[in-house]
Amino acid sequence: MRSASEQTDGPGGTGGGGAGGGAGDHPAPEEHAYPDHWEADVVLRDGGTARIRPITADDADRLVSFYEQVSDESKYYRFFAPYPRLSAKDVHRFTHHDFVDRVGLAATVGGEFIATVRYDRIDGRGLPASAPADEAEVAFLVQDAHQGRGVASALLEHIAAVARERGIRRFAAEVLPANTKMIKVFTDAGYTQKRSFEDGSVRLHLDLEPTDRSLAVQRAREQRAEAHSVQRLLAPRSVAVVGAGRAPGGVGRTVLRNLLGGGFTGQVYAVNPALGAEAEPLLDGVPAFPSVAAIGAPVDLAIVAVPAERVPEAVADCGEHGVRGLVVLSAGYAESGGPEGRERQRALVRQARSYGMRIIGPNAFGIIDTADDVRLNASLAPEMPAAGRIGLFTQSGAIGVALLAGLHRRGAGLSSFISAGNRADVSGNDVLQHWYDDPATDVVLLYLESIGNPRKFTRLARRTAAVKPVVVVKGARHSGSAPPGHRVPVTRIPHATVSALLRQAGVIRVDTVTELVDAGVLLAEQPLPAGPRVAILGNSESLGLLAYDACLTEGLRPQRPLDLTTAATPADFRDALAAALADDSCDAVVVTAIPWVGIEGTTEVLAASLREAVAGGGAAGAAKPVVVVHVEMGGLAEALSAATSTRPAPARPRRPAAAAPAPAPVPAPTEPQGAQAARDPQAARDAQETPAPAAPARNIPAYPAAERAVRALAEAVRYGQWRRQAADPGRVPEYDSIDEAGAAALIDRVLGERGAGQESRGVTLTADEAAELLGRYGITLRPTLPAPGPDEAVAAAARLGYPVALKTTAPHLRHRPDLGGVRLDLASEGQLRTAYAELTEALGKPEELQPVVQAMAPRGVDTVVRAAIDPAAGAVLSFGLAGAASELLGDTAHRLVPATDRDAAELVRSIRTAPLLFGWRGSAPVDTPALEELLLRVSRLVDDHPEIVSVALEPAVVAQSGVSVLGAVVRLAPPAPTTDLGPRRLPSY
Repeated sequence: MRSASEQTDGPGGTGGGGAGGGAGDHPAPEEHAYPDHWEADVVLRDGGTARIRPITADDADRLVSFYEQVSDESKYYRFFAPYPRLSAKDVHRFTHHDFVDRVGLAATVGGEFIATVRYDRIDGRGLPASAPADEAEVAFLVQDAHQGRGVASALLEHIAAVARERGIRRFAAEVLPANTKMIKVFTDAGYTQKRSFEDGSVRLHLDLEPTDRSLAVQRAREQRAEAHSVQRLLAPRSVAVVGAGRAPGGVGRTVLRNLLGGGFTGQVYAVNPALGAEAEPLLDGVPAFPSVAAIGAPVDLAIVAVPAERVPEAVADCGEHGVRGLVVLSAGYAESGGPEGRERQRALVRQARSYGMRIIGPNAFGIIDTADDVRLNASLAPEMPAAGRIGLFTQSGAIGVALLAGLHRRGAGLSSFISAGNRADVSGNDVLQHWYDDPATDVVLLYLESIGNPRKFTRLARRTAAVKPVVVVKGARHSGSAPPGHRVPVTRIPHATVSALLRQAGVIRVDTVTELVDAGVLLAEQPLPAGPRVAILGNSESLGLLAYDACLTEGLRPQRPLDLTTAATPADFRDALAAALADDSCDAVVVTAIPWVGIEGTTEVLAASLREAVAGGGAAGAAKPVVVVHVEMGGLAEALSAATSTRPAPARPRRPAAAAPAPAPVPAPTEPQGAQAARDPQAARDAQETPAPAAPARNIPAYPAAERAVRALAEAVRYGQWRRQAADPGRVPEYDSIDEAGAAALIDRVLGERGAGQESRGVTLTADEAAELLGRYGITLRPTLPAPGPDEAVAAAARLGYPVALKTTAPHLRHRPDLGGVRLDLASEGQLRTAYAELTEALGKPEELQPVVQAMAPRGVDTVVRAAIDPAAGAVLSFGLAGAASELLGDTAHRLVPATDRDAAELVRSIRTAPLLFGWRGSAPVDTPALEELLLRVSRLVDDHPEIVSVALEPAVVAQSGVSVLGAVVRLAPPAPTTDLGPRRLPSY
């Protein structure tokens, strides 16, 4: 495909579109600073990585080498004519750009070009042009060996972002009809486009403004690529352990033995440079070599366990011989806290990515995949965990050991395990992408000490939580900084706010690793409850009452406990549990049990009886979760989890790398049996023809304390409720009274006049500017007039009309009515003058107090509405009641922007003092619909204009009819670059 500047002169001057002509059509490009922010590492469709960067004059030799490796057919598709080699003029032209009107980008692996893209700005006649022309001709060339990896799609995302930055709004491209791959790149991108057929070629025009479809396409490609990059780490066909020495006990030798002991189904190699030419042919029964190069066979994954100073040599050896991924166990990187370690870690990531490899680590504990056709234990864990339905990710090796042991004791199996250490490359976001559509994983457990890209994490967690539970415990909550080795943005919002935002995204947020295991074993084996109604039964009245109290504490609705008495037999437990499961008045069952006195062997019999009741209950109707609370009944938890060993093992084939499976949502617990058939006619026919399979036996989770069991059950109840609500998340309303263009013009004017040099501090709008900006979004401020003296106060009151309020606006007194800086309901001039004198006598001179007079608002409930941009979490909308009590108790609710109408309704109702808005103790309910509309308008304002870094409406008085905003503070700053918008890219180093 050719660009506009190549259409005037072709090879031999025939006009055929060769690269040889046109070099003289352009003046020498003006010098511009190299745009290093255009550099990016990206994950390609097959899970490998490439680096995208601008092409410079130093790339002449790389360009020539790249072009020589492109087939004649691809060259013909690019230039519309045979063009075997580039002339010196071609090379000069394709490597010299002004980075404004002419831009070239290259995708590189190992420092060499694998693909290029360039645009040339053109005018309405298709001739070379400069700004303000807003169209450009674009052309791609991809090396044949790298076609089909999604390189062109990634380059299109980045060149489109560059073009938008330079004021280009449309791309034009001319493609031969036979070049179907390139046509598909354009048509699948999701941009608004037009297509025509002219002079034997396809002419495409793309509007570069992002659309919902283009963003969806971009994120779907991101998900497939990042999921595949993790999948090929977890399911290699061959593994080399670099650093496995002769002496037993070292890290490398330990991992080698764990690989073999776990029954890895692929080929294993031992590598250690110290073996040299005298290397033994076998080490622990596997071939041993002095280097990866000496293996002479493909290696998919390398486990690096050598001292940090020798890691670069090992990475180069792996990269130069086609290794696809690394697990770096070596320590001595950023976790040490010093600049040398941080730089060593940055160099490691840059080096690995230059070869297209992804890294788990450094300072990692390792990875595990229990699939029958993989059986990978590339970790320091001495035993292979049992196969199961839980995916486990940790950033700490020590916590990983504790979680593996805890899950093992509870009889819970894993689908896969990743302990990422410093997570310099592969992070929790990547594994969420993998587990989202992994058919072997039903529950995701995450131990996180930091979140590198919170916006992306929240987006991925919300999407994953819609189909399977995501349980998170966050370490280092109160340290105020990320652990050493973790490069993350610093958040200014408190831990409670982060938790609220995670819960909004459907994440099950717990506080300890014990709670993580408690919730995980319940969610992995039990169905989601349909509601909060809980039946309690057992042979101890006291233990039943403890469970009853715990349910009330967690907001559940327990029924009166059924006391089976201490004389109850296992058969009595079975019958009572079966009756509870058949009872439509409960959604879950808590079974409490204490040991029988003087009777041996009842533990196994009780476990079998409970499993029998659960199996019968599931077959009889809607399944309900069952948890068991036991006191000093040794072996009961193990007996209850014995179903794991007899449960039919699900088929878990290694997922094809190129597949893009559509995940099947886990049915909500209240979904009728025929709902899927109603959605899918083929499913209905299959259901008629195929007998329903018998329900597999389920592991019944057991807990040594009622509080732990009920807390896990309550998390499942809340998550089930979120799942049902997530089917209808609400909408972001449109309001006719919003003037987005007018607000943008005001913001540009203020930043242009007062924003220079204020990038860090920002600009606070004056009262008049704030009122004008808010008015553009239909938010009216109560009129306020300055009162520098008593006479001016009286004049202001006459203008506004009595009654009025007299308030100080000095920063140290603002929003502090407890200090006496506000006088309300002043109905006459005399009252106003008296209040003015009292105010100045008590608090200071007028010039210090900066008093104002404001028209009285209707009586109501004082609230505070805020929105702010947090560098880690993004835009956050907050709501609470005004006053010291709410601030002291932290009674504030939060939602991510943009908020939907459902979010606004939940925001108003989620604070503890919400009853004051709905008629508490006989008071009149206030106008909550008007309050919700105010919240939505503030959300729209901040979402539409990223320059608005904070808005505070305080107070906003909600009356029986309407809302009055009495004060507003708005701050602006040039928008910071976002981490979850624009073309996909890996975190930079």
